[in-house]
Amino acid sequence: MIATMLAEAWSALIANRLRSALTMLGMIIGVAAVILMLAIGGGVQKQVQESIAGLGSNLLIVTAGSGRQGGIFGGAGTGASLRIDDADAIARLDNVVAAAPSTSVPAQAVAGPANWATNVTGSVPAYFLVNEWTVEDGRIFTDREERAGARVAVLGQTTADKLFGANDPLGQMVRIKGISFTIIGLLEKRGQGFGGQDRDDVIVVPLTTALRLLQGNFFRRSIRTISVSVASAEALDPVTDDINALLRRKHRLRPGDQDDFQVANLTAITDTLTTTTSAISLLLAAIGSISLVVGGIGIMNIMLVSVTERTREIGIRMAIGASRAAVRLQFLLEALMLSLIGCGVGVAVGTGLAMLAGGAVGFATDVTPFAVTIAFAVSASIGIFFGWWPATRAAKLSPIEALRS
Repeated sequence: MIATMLAEAWSALIANRLRSALTMLGMIIGVAAVILMLAIGGGVQKQVQESIAGLGSNLLIVTAGSGRQGGIFGGAGTGASLRIDDADAIARLDNVVAAAPSTSVPAQAVAGPANWATNVTGSVPAYFLVNEWTVEDGRIFTDREERAGARVAVLGQTTADKLFGANDPLGQMVRIKGISFTIIGLLEKRGQGFGGQDRDDVIVVPLTTALRLLQGNFFRRSIRTISVSVASAEALDPVTDDINALLRRKHRLRPGDQDDFQVANLTAITDTLTTTTSAISLLLAAIGSISLVVGGIGIMNIMLVSVTERTREIGIRMAIGASRAAVRLQFLLEALMLSLIGCGVGVAVGTGLAMLAGGAVGFATDVTPFAVTIAFAVSASIGIFFGWWPATRAAKLSPIEALRS
């Protein structure tokens, strides 16, 4: 019986192709808009999570406070409040896996005829452990090389490509601020971070070497950042409190004095950004859902017209024994078919637009099976909801009056 009704519903839609297509247009636009908005929101969420996770899991970042020269104040990290012994003391705290002090110096790197403006990071071997970054080729520098201030360097993929092209950089020399470094390692590729920053555009050298040869006199004994790897996510907050107490005590800050450092919990930042992007995605999806409601109203109007046009047919059906429930079901199936076909086309259009949008914004959009399932469920609900009144109106017609029309 259902199969027969579905065949009749399909025949009714085919008989009025243009009207059916225009009716489905609202559903197509609505579903495509919802799919596109959820895909973009999901892509942003995924990029945020991957960018933060790419920095290392269960990571805390301690930065120096703002610096001041004369009447000019710098931003966070420009002060000279952090020292290497601060990192050593943090590394001895409970639940701390490792602490990596580092400093960053923008510089022009030169290799033969090629040169490239990049970021030079001076740090210790624990830097690669804390940031969960391994070498694709070669090796990282050792603790002994770091203490001795060896002139060795590990290159990111982008810097290596700009300076050496297709040539093997290992064993080659690169000059930074006129000082020659031997390249001993090539880091694995990480790609873009949040905000489009190229994480592979970097040169990592021993911290002692960077402080002695690359950093200015004012910062010679200071570091700008300490990356802290924590044993578990549950220990992040207690370790943050321990670091605050430790550094305030080491820096001899009295009660009421402002901290001359900052501790950032990347997991908390990730949660905040994820919550924000989720809210924005839902808001955009809600706006797109307005088109679904408009499409549902269009289905109801067309079904009412269909009931009026087919009054005599309804009368004949009832006269030969069709029940009111069967008549209602027939028109409900037609409304549901309109809605689901429109949804299917809308999902295809939305997925295509999401792929185009992903290429335009530079990150992968995420069309999930959950979003597609929700789209079909909502479309089916709209078809039933807006098709119920016309179907009920058809079922309530008197067979005699219907035959006389």
